[in-house]
Amino acid sequence: MTLQSLDTPDFATPPARAILARAGQGARRATARYGLLLGFLALWQVGSSVGWINATVFPPLHLILGALWEGLSSGALLDDIAISLQRSGLAFAAAVGLGIPLGLFMGQIRAVEQALDPILQVFRQTSALALYPVFILLLGLGELSKVFVIFWATLFPVLLATIGGVKEVDRKLIEMARSYGATRRAVFLRVVLPAALPSIFVGLRLSATTALLLLIAAEMIGANRGLGFQVMNAQYNFQIPLMFAAIFLLALFGLAANFALVSVQRRLCRWADAG
Repeated sequence: MTLQSLDTPDFATPPARAILARAGQGARRATARYGLLLGFLALWQVGSSVGWINATVFPPLHLILGALWEGLSSGALLDDIAISLQRSGLAFAAAVGLGIPLGLFMGQIRAVEQALDPILQVFRQTSALALYPVFILLLGLGELSKVFVIFWATLFPVLLATIGGVKEVDRKLIEMARSYGATRRAVFLRVVLPAALPSIFVGLRLSATTALLLLIAAEMIGANRGLGFQVMNAQYNFQIPLMFAAIFLLALFGLAANFALVSVQRRLCRWADAG
């Protein structure tokens, strides 16, 4: 072996080829997953810059990012972010705290489900925004009515998903556990709850999305702070880059919430595909 061969790294070795192959596969997966989105953003930037689309309505992305950076660095958007996260977070936590236990209870006791299901279906089919004036009359224009309308809309996805998850548990698994002498509590903790978790997480992800959607509507209608208010206020003042900056922030928070829930689901439900 020559001195040159000792000094020069051999990129043809199997480990190096494997690393390059994995990097190539990762790049292909990223392109397949995010290529269309990146292409859309690139088309937006180019089209707005050269005049293919109306730059007044759809400003270039660099102006939107500039408005976002200015709002964050100056602190103008930080208060809106904090109050929006507080409203949606409180409503989501309350919906989860009520929806999952009630869903587990109703899913296991048929008589309770039959008694409560009609009124739940009526409430579920009634738009939360249609009830918002009622909530304002009852609770006032303050924070409570805004949080409650978000809670109202957020409750039903997680509640119904939990009920469905419990009812879909294989009865043979429950009977097998009981035949081995498992107590009612053990059957619930070791069979029913684990089997229902994938459906519960589907409801949680739907509820998180619903919380953000109702947050925007509630803040647009009767608020003077928050990202939803900022969207409307920027539109009224024709600050279109700032309007899109607030919209992008809301989308980012939705993606972050979904990613967090999917990560927890994959950890707790290793046998199921979190999707």
